[in-house]
Amino acid sequence: MNFGRGRSREEPEINLIPMIDVLLVIIIFLMLTTTYSRFAGLEINLPTADATASNDKLVEVNVAVTATGEVVINKRPVNGAGIPAIAAAMQAVVPAGAKDPVVIINADAKAAHQRVIDVMQAAQQAGLVHISFATQAAQR
Repeated sequence: MNFGRGRSREEPEINLIPMIDVLLVIIIFLMLTTTYSRFAGLEINLPTADATASNDKLVEVNVAVTATGEVVINKRPVNGAGIPAIAAAMQAVVPAGAKDPVVIINADAKAAHQRVIDVMQAAQQAGLVHISFATQAAQR
């Protein structure tokens, strides 16, 4: 008995389209997750020099501006609220012959912006041109 007599044998087909789709998805995944490092640099040989250490100590003028608008210079409150009073207090703190004193402004976060500008103008009037702002790292 031959039960398969009337049936024709079909050749199996390999469908390449789903395989190509899977390979493209794998390639895209690899491209997105790979980190590419590019090392580009310029080699420079810097000149050397022997320099003696400077004995000049940096003169700092610490100015604090409180939330209420008070100005404190080197832990001493300033008498008077105007720019000339602040400038005079800054000049009094700087020793004679000091080379390039630096004004460090510590302003409270709630201090008025105008008050900080007044301190900067007072430093300019006092002849102090190097100004820096102190900040505090944010706590998370």
